[in-house]
Amino acid sequence: MLRRAMYDANLTDLDLSVELAVDPKTVRNWMRGQVPHRRTRVLVSRLLGVDEEVIWPELRSTDGGGGRPAEIAGIYPRRTSISSQNWLSFFESARSEVGILAYSALFLAEDARIMRLLGEKSGSVRIRIALGAPNGTNVVKRGVEEEIGEAMGEKVRNSLTLLGPLLGKERVELRLHNTVLYNSMFRSDGQLLVNQHAYGIPAAQSPVYHYRHSEDSEMFDSYLASFEAVWAKAQVQSFAS
Repeated sequence: MLRRAMYDANLTDLDLSVELAVDPKTVRNWMRGQVPHRRTRVLVSRLLGVDEEVIWPELRSTDGGGGRPAEIAGIYPRRTSISSQNWLSFFESARSEVGILAYSALFLAEDARIMRLLGEKSGSVRIRIALGAPNGTNVVKRGVEEEIGEAMGEKVRNSLTLLGPLLGKERVELRLHNTVLYNSMFRSDGQLLVNQHAYGIPAAQSPVYHYRHSEDSEMFDSYLASFEAVWAKAQVQSFAS
């Protein structure tokens, strides 16, 4: 449809490349089926006077038409569907930042390979970990909801103990929050694994969405903003604590 829209507008690939300040090869890639980023699509649509969903019909399947948005890389029915090796690969891919936001994240703290990897990564990668305050009202409440009572606070304490060697690293930061978490988040640069929280259901048995950042990744950006909001309010903890 892009070819037809260009023909109707009496524009060649060279004309369009000049108008958009891009290489003509880029325009020809679009003509062969490559879909440009959202900002570029908007500009092309205005230049050609045609709605972008007419130019790129495949967009309908990702904008409310029942398809999966491009920024969702995967969906897991429960956290336990993600193998230890996949978690290891996820964090291994980090080159600049790792982020962990959860109540206890005990399943990670108990994984010696992941702890060793994060220790190695800490030489060049910023690692931020925000866990629930063990005696905080929301950790206590979550324990009641999961019907494990005080065990939730103990899970956090166990994690803090297991994280001890990692917290001695220069680029590793720990904070404790007293926030209601509607999901746990695990970041590796431009990737996020978001573990949903449902009343009465352990996080390990709840769905996980895998997001990848892109120019159009509104959901990724929203979750990242939520992570930063919790991090900003959480209490800084020293290695000694």
